[in-house]
Amino acid sequence: MPFTRTIQWPAGGRFVFPQGPGTIPRSGPADGRAWWPLDLASHIPPGKSIPDLSASRPLGLQTAASLVEDVLRDRRTVPRGPLVLGGFSQGAMVASQVAFRSKVPLSALILLSGTLVDEPSWENHFRERQNLPVFLAHGRADTVLPFEVADRFRQKLETAGITVTWVPFDGGHEIPASVVVALNEFIARLQLAR
Repeated sequence: MPFTRTIQWPAGGRFVFPQGPGTIPRSGPADGRAWWPLDLASHIPPGKSIPDLSASRPLGLQTAASLVEDVLRDRRTVPRGPLVLGGFSQGAMVASQVAFRSKVPLSALILLSGTLVDEPSWENHFRERQNLPVFLAHGRADTVLPFEVADRFRQKLETAGITVTWVPFDGGHEIPASVVVALNEFIARLQLAR
């Protein structure tokens, strides 16, 4: 929700933040939120230290995506007009599932420190979203989700004819100021007329 103070949204636009129904215990003042339990350790390939989810179809992903689709279809919550869907980490996986496995009309897709999941299934639907502008940012030093898989995701989207604004950055599993600046530039270029 701090994005509401840093993202320069067009006049009349609004933010809707569906909250993942689960919690992730962590050190600090509050627990994090999650859409489904995700055992990252079980997805670490031999000889690697970071999980690769691209061949997996996580239990709970489709349920989470369906919940988000319900929110997007609720005109009391999300009025008619341009719709930009995005997420960070697991939220980016959910946003991608909605984008590449549903027919929900989208004006743009924003993926922050996410990863490629259910690769063959998503890839079969990339061409259906050829006109969808995608903003994809990932840290080169991300120790939670691999940079290499995010870069492969970008390449596959571009091969399918999708225009991707690719923002790799020197950092980890985070959203640094340089990504916020690039995201504001991306949003400014979108044609979001009502």
